[in-house]
Amino acid sequence: MTTKILAFLVLLCSTFSFAQDITVNGNVTDRANGIPLPGVNIILKGTSKGATTDFDGKFSISNVPMNSILVFSYLGYQTREVTITNSNTLTVTLQEDAEALNEVVVIGYGTQTKKEITGAVSVVSSETIEALKPTRVEQALQGQVAGVNITSQSGSPGGNTTISIRGISTNGDSRPLILVDGSVIEDLSVINPSDIESVNVIKDATAGIYGVRAANGVVLITTKNGRKEMPLTVEYNAYGGFQQTTRKIPVLNATEYAALVNEAFAAGGSTPPFTDLSTLGIGTDWQDEVFENAPIFNHSIAIKGGTKKSVYSFSSSMLKQDGIVGGKKSNFTRFTKRLNYNLDILEGLKFTSGITHTGTSKRNLSESALGSVLFNALNMAPTLTVRNANGDFTLAEGLGNEVINPIAQTADAYNRTRVDRISANAGLSYNFLDHFTAQTNIQYNYAEVRSRVFSPIVFYGSGKVFNKDRSEVFEGLSYFKDYTFDAFIKYENNINDVHNINVILGTSVLKTTGEFTGFRGYDITDNNIINATIEKARDVEDINQALGRNPTFDSRLLSYLTRLQYDYKGKYLLSAVVRRDGSTKFGPENKFGYFPSGSIGWIASDENFLKDSNVINFLKFRASYGILGNDRIADYRFVSLLNGEGTYVFDDELVFGSAIGAVANPEIKWEKQKTLDIGVDMRVLNNKVDITADYFKRRTEDLLVVPQVSGLLGVGAPGSGPPVVNAGIVENTGFEFAIGYKENISDNFKFSVNYNVTLLDNEVIAVSTDGGFLPGGSFGVGQDPPSRMEAGFPLGYFRGFKTDGVFQNQAEVDSYPTITNVVQAGDLRFVDINNDGVIDDDDKTDIGNPIPDATMGLNLSFEFKNFDFAAYAFASVGNEIVRNYERNQNLTNRSIYFLDRWTGEGTSNTTPRVTTGANSNGLFSDYFVEDGSFVRLQNVQLGYTFNKPSEDSKIDNFRIYVSASNLVTLTEYRGYDPTTSSGAPIGGGIDQGFYPNPRTFLLGVNLKF
Repeated sequence: MTTKILAFLVLLCSTFSFAQDITVNGNVTDRANGIPLPGVNIILKGTSKGATTDFDGKFSISNVPMNSILVFSYLGYQTREVTITNSNTLTVTLQEDAEALNEVVVIGYGTQTKKEITGAVSVVSSETIEALKPTRVEQALQGQVAGVNITSQSGSPGGNTTISIRGISTNGDSRPLILVDGSVIEDLSVINPSDIESVNVIKDATAGIYGVRAANGVVLITTKNGRKEMPLTVEYNAYGGFQQTTRKIPVLNATEYAALVNEAFAAGGSTPPFTDLSTLGIGTDWQDEVFENAPIFNHSIAIKGGTKKSVYSFSSSMLKQDGIVGGKKSNFTRFTKRLNYNLDILEGLKFTSGITHTGTSKRNLSESALGSVLFNALNMAPTLTVRNANGDFTLAEGLGNEVINPIAQTADAYNRTRVDRISANAGLSYNFLDHFTAQTNIQYNYAEVRSRVFSPIVFYGSGKVFNKDRSEVFEGLSYFKDYTFDAFIKYENNINDVHNINVILGTSVLKTTGEFTGFRGYDITDNNIINATIEKARDVEDINQALGRNPTFDSRLLSYLTRLQYDYKGKYLLSAVVRRDGSTKFGPENKFGYFPSGSIGWIASDENFLKDSNVINFLKFRASYGILGNDRIADYRFVSLLNGEGTYVFDDELVFGSAIGAVANPEIKWEKQKTLDIGVDMRVLNNKVDITADYFKRRTEDLLVVPQVSGLLGVGAPGSGPPVVNAGIVENTGFEFAIGYKENISDNFKFSVNYNVTLLDNEVIAVSTDGGFLPGGSFGVGQDPPSRMEAGFPLGYFRGFKTDGVFQNQAEVDSYPTITNVVQAGDLRFVDINNDGVIDDDDKTDIGNPIPDATMGLNLSFEFKNFDFAAYAFASVGNEIVRNYERNQNLTNRSIYFLDRWTGEGTSNTTPRVTTGANSNGLFSDYFVEDGSFVRLQNVQLGYTFNKPSEDSKIDNFRIYVSASNLVTLTEYRGYDPTTSSGAPIGGGIDQGFYPNPRTFLLGVNLKF
């Protein structure tokens, strides 16, 4: 009986087992594009049984047990495991693995795997850019890449930004070299961020392969393209939303203002102007009048695909953005069109090409300057209305020469700048003799810049510097052209599977030309914008003659380069570069320079003692050192030119002619940057944790600067100027650290978190000019420049008086050192730094600098089922900002902190008294310098991707999202925006009414067919 029961159970189990073995049919597609993926490997987990998807992404596996697991793997995609629970047709989508895609990184004149790279290179993926939705590419780098700091020159639509890689190392042009698909561009505003596949930032001496233009680092942008045998794919992305100011600066209302004005007049011995404060109320909030919610829209469409021998892509986009100040008077519109096409012509012969057209239109208001719109909104009296009883704009009488009605100022602004740019490139490469490749590339850029400004007859009040008694129109047209030709031969070989050799020998030629034209005319008919053309103007003048400006420029570079890349067994790495660069910016004796660089690496994780580690999955040590050259100065500064303006008297009449322009210096030579980097890259805990750390030191010698010189040289004449000299050394030392963690909790939930920090110390080592310093920037009216380049201090540090509270009584004043200005109780107390009993220029000292000690980025993202979420934060610590948006006149408005002013002994030791009398409180001191540290939540985005409704649906992917940018900023700075900067190495960080970066709310959609 027992035997029969056992036999029955065996038969039952066999039958059950047989019943559970099924045939699994299915298809595999790309999650983002919905396109079929051919060649996907499918393995029955724990066995060798498997299959591969065909051209249409379909597969079939027989005899698969129920509840077993199929493993799907494909190069460049995340591996996925699927449990088989039924016999239904299986649809599997694979997600691109950003880390895997980044394994192949674009470097100079080629690519390397991330494992092989011996330099300091950081990568920003398209997923990050998509999540941030920036209007400009630079905004996607802030907080994403350690060592890269982005500062805004303006938050207005189309406003410029400054990219600093590992600090500011020159007093001149500190922009990095920017290449898009290998083509050089000067302005990132021409690129539609949606077109970008990845952004690689080279931060160390390995950038030397690009030569002279790479001294400040290199930003390499790769745009999206099709893939071979990829079916036609269409993507449509759109978003719309609105922008608003992140804050308004609290100022006095009409009643508070009148009370302080009366107090100031009384303290100055004058009759108070306001007799009845009870009738004034709140008055006009000029910031409410100036700021507005502004719309922003973007539409883009992209088409891409490929055949067995070619790939192609086309995209077009339109961005339209109004300003939060001035609305359409501060508008920016951008149209872009891009076409890429690559073809395998013959076996070993490949053709690449691309062309991009960008058209932009920008309207501007006066901003970030004395008398700008926001400057006036802060200083305009709240007791005045926007318009008077007659409906005319109110005049700003008695408020100083620079403060005018900002609404009238906006209404009278008529200007527009149109830019059309074309960038085209083409290349051929040919493989021959097994190990050799010959390659040539040519790139051409062309730009036309058309500007038109109409200034009508206006009267803003008595004595205003912005009054105009003659209408005026300016029309400018400038042309810019450049071409770059590269030709090189590459040798690649693997010897005995242990020696990998890659050698490049080549040359590069660059020619850049430009022409400036412009005319100014006066007395426009009817004072009307409709008639504002040069043809309808009188007294027309050529702007080049009026400014003594050379109307053309022509600069050229000729370079020869060679690079050796070698590795032994894939774990001992070496790269060496030598370039010989020649520039027309220098005279015959200094035209050429040699710039070598080298780097080494050791992949320790490939050694036997770490190969089987359960903790360390990857460990690489690397180091680099090199010398890079910089020639970014104006053309022809080593020779004397007759491009200045000379005024002569003939027969008792003035005759305008030509004179020698800027003073020449035939001895100027290359600015040299010596860069050291020591770094480590590692991955631990089953590749879930990614760590990168770098120590760097950049020393720039023979800085190209324009010094102060004696007026006896005639440098103040139109078209003239001081010479360019090599006269400085600047050093940047720092440490970068980045760590990331990613985890796939399940098929339905995964997340990642990334953090990076950069510590930076900037110091001027030497300044070889008369006086030992170079000044820069401006503060107030008629005061000395507040910023300096001086040995022993950070570049562009603020120099002024240090304060020690407020005088509380006359006894303190009597015991105070001598000062030329009138001092009374309630005034600021300046520190006698040298203890000589006199307060003068010798007591000015370092009171801050605009360079942060540390910058940090924190990025968090997760996906749960169909939802995705991302948040990005950025912090800057240790920089100072000069508050220069207050015009200290008798009737201008003030910030609310003046409510805590000194009014008698013991009332305040921070804010001085108010008075119309003479005092020293307006002198530049640390009273006007504030901590500019901040933490900003840069972007928060929540999206939802809808499931594909059916197999026959033409929509492969449909996603909607909401996002908020610049959502919250935590800072003690009292101005509009702590990211304010003019972009100048000397004079940056001075806030003169900075146009703030707006807070933006968007609703968007992503469609893929």
